[in-house]
Order: sequence, then structure tokens, then C-alpha cells
Amino acid sequence: MSEIWCIVPILKILLLNFNSYTMFKKALFLVCLTSLVSYTTIAQKEDSIQIKKIADEIMLHGKCYSWLDYLSHRIGGRISGSPQAAAAVEYTHQLMDSIGADTVYLQPCMVPHWVRGEKETAKILTNNAGEVTVSICALGGSVATPTGGLTAEVVEVHSFEELQKLGTAGVSGKIVFYNVPFDETQVNTFNAYEKTFDFRFSGASQAAKYGAVGTVLRSLTNSLDNYPHTGVMQYNDSVKIKLPCCAISTQGAEDLSRLLKTDPKLRFHFEMGCYNMPDVKSYNVIAELKGTEKPKEIIVVGGHLDSWDLAQGSNDDGAGIVQSLEVLRTFRALGIKPKRTIRVIMFMNEENGGRGAKKYAEEAKRKGEKHIVAMESDAGGETPIGFGLDGTKEQKAAVLKWKSLMLPYGVYDFLTTDGGSDIEKLKDQGALLMGLEPDSQRYFDTHHTAQDTFDKIDKRELELGAASMSMMIYLLSQYGVK
Repeated sequence: MSEIWCIVPILKILLLNFNSYTMFKKALFLVCLTSLVSYTTIAQKEDSIQIKKIADEIMLHGKCYSWLDYLSHRIGGRISGSPQAAAAVEYTHQLMDSIGADTVYLQPCMVPHWVRGEKETAKILTNNAGEVTVSICALGGSVATPTGGLTAEVVEVHSFEELQKLGTAGVSGKIVFYNVPFDETQVNTFNAYEKTFDFRFSGASQAAKYGAVGTVLRSLTNSLDNYPHTGVMQYNDSVKIKLPCCAISTQGAEDLSRLLKTDPKLRFHFEMGCYNMPDVKSYNVIAELKGTEKPKEIIVVGGHLDSWDLAQGSNDDGAGIVQSLEVLRTFRALGIKPKRTIRVIMFMNEENGGRGAKKYAEEAKRKGEKHIVAMESDAGGETPIGFGLDGTKEQKAAVLKWKSLMLPYGVYDFLTTDGGSDIEKLKDQGALLMGLEPDSQRYFDTHHTAQDTFDKIDKRELELGAASMSMMIYLLSQYGVK
């Protein structure tokens, strides 16, 4: 506290010469102000030392990469309701126990069980160039094509407005081809994804209103390749007809669009054997480190345990799962006792229903729990560059004062307002939502495809993300967001 005593000579002069009570108050204020500045400087220095220890622990002794290896190769794709999803619940539950959380438990929830069936096939039947085979996959939740497949003429649209203008006269009896490329001017590729998501989610029911017999969706990616991207779709209850809907690879979409220009009467044939089964019981997997001073203030950190079934689900969201577990391991390894309770959650069923997130929020509300922050990692395992912040001005300000501490680790972007779909319901309960923001340029190369495999994950980038999360969770657990 030498910084405080350095002003004692000044204080003595003021006290010896003050002629009024006002002069004395000024002297006292100077003492308090200097003390506060000194405390802030010391606290920041201590925090800087502590978060360096956190980063070093993960970069030198981290386990998240080996955990992801096991999750990817020994368990694989984990669509809700599948045996692989059940195995992932058991695996992460055992990991939490072995790390030594204060409490580990399962939170039951009912989840949908959609099955892809045999590998999908498709071909373009032209009148002047023969057959052209293209790569497709069923969208999650779609019904199957009729036995033997579906064949019909194609109408290409680039917006829902264009579909509406065509109306029943231009659409009835045809397959609607939604050919909407990513907006390449968007530096953050998630912004481009958001602009095209509705065509996947509600495109089938929109087309059904005008008498279409099926839909084909250009895959949601800025990459040009032959890997179709699956993802959730949903039928509108007000539209009775359920159309089979598939995603076509971007290269296939380019071929179909090009051939339609010279052969408007060409037909498209595709076969899918997907089906829905009754809901099944699954679980959110939860671990806690109890807060030492304010245990009722809860900080959530997590990702979603389920994944699509085309690959190993290593990036989406295996990366977020193991990064969240690394937070828990690091606190235990360094003997950090958080002032506020840290709750690590493996959410189930984010991909095609969000049932786990809904169940967690319902239970939290029922119990009257106080969540001050919820952090999610569901944007891939690439190099972290920042955090999205979704909350009040005061909550955001509390986090932004730590920018200088995070900057040496390459974490600088706090401008986005993304939190995450599994934690969004906690905002209504007063929590600040935070989403780890990695560099997005490569994310949609593999998103929801057969390419989402362990070999696409860089160990150092994955660990940097885990370190960023752990450092931020430490600061949040020390100071809260007030």
C-alpha cells in the first residue's frame, strides 16, 4: 500500500494549513481517491497474474483435445434420441465426476427422435443432357419421399416474395428449389447464415401453401463443394400437407440452376427414407462448483451435447462441450474457489428442438434461482476473438472493463450481441448472455455436414477458446456484473 503513504506529506501540509472544514474534506477525499486508485491497480495486477495462470494451465496441461478425440471417435454423431446421444450423456457425467465437481447430476427431459434412414440419393433428369447425379441430404424433421422416390419439374426461387408471386399457378405439382447463396459481403459468416436460415426452417410449409410436392434447399454455406448441409426444419401446423425436403450441395445447386436455364422442363428425382419416432427420455448433464461468498448467484457455462448424425459432431458442438468441461477442470487443478457458483451444463437437443434448454430454464424459474451470467460456446473451435454480449448496459459495462486483461490473449471483439440458443431463455430471468466468438471464416465449411470431424479441429485453437472462457468465468465469479 505504498501508493497510499506517498500522499501523507501532502495531507500533512493540507491539515496544517487548512482554514476551513471544506479544506479538511478535500484532504480526506484525496486520501480516499488515491486509496481507490491504488486498490484498482493492485486488483488488476492480481487478476492479470491469475488469468495468466489459467491460460498457462490449459495450454500446457489441457484435456479438452483428448476429450474431444474420445467423443468424436468412440461415440460419434449424437442426434437426440440415439444410442450415441445416450453414450455422450454417460461419458460427460463420468468426466464431471472424475474432475471433482462439488455436485454432478442429470436433469431429465423428453426429446424428439428423428431417424435419417438409408443414405439419400438424387439426380437431375434433363431432356438434353441426360442424368446428372447430385449430393443431397434430408433436413432434420422431414418426412420421407414416397416409395421409389419423388420426381417432378422444378421451379427455382430466390426469396419467399418470389414464391408468392408465382402462386399456385406457377408452383402446383412442382418441386420448389430455394437457391439463396450466402451474402459474401458479410465478414461475420453467422450474419449470412441468419439471412438464409428461414428458407431451411419454414421453406417446406411455405411451398406447400401453393401446391408444391417437395423442396430442395441450397446448402447454407459460403463454400462451393459437394457436401450437403443438414439442419432442422419445421412444419407449420396450419399447413396440413408435409412435403419431403432436402438440402443439395452448393455445387449441385449451381448445376441445377445452370441446367434450368437451358432446360426449364427438366425434372428432379430424389429418394429419402427418414422417419419420426416417439419422443424419448434424455438428459442435460450438470456440474457445479459452489460459490464461497455468493453461492446463490449462478454463472452458467456450457454447450450442446447432441449433434447431427452425418459425422462426428466435433466442431458443432463437441468443441463447446469440452471447452466448458475444461473450465471446470482448470478451476479444480489450480485450486480456485469461485465466489459465485459456477454451473457447467451439457444441454441436450439443441439441434432439432431445444428441449434441454427449455427444461433447464423452466426448472430454474420454478426454483427461483438467480442466474447472473450464462455463457455458451456453440460457434466452433476456431481461434477465439471475443465474446458476444446480450444484456443491459450496466451488465455489458461490467464486462468491458476487463478488455485490457483479455487483449494479450487475442480477445478483443465485444461488439456482437450473440449469446446462444441454449441460454437465451435465461435472459428473461435477468442473466447477461455471453457467447464465445471464434473467427467464423471456416465454420460453415463443415457445419451440419459429413465433414464435421475431429481432424478439422486444431488443438491450439481449441485450447485458446477454453482459456478465454475460463479466464472470463474467473473474472465473472470474482466480481459479478454489477
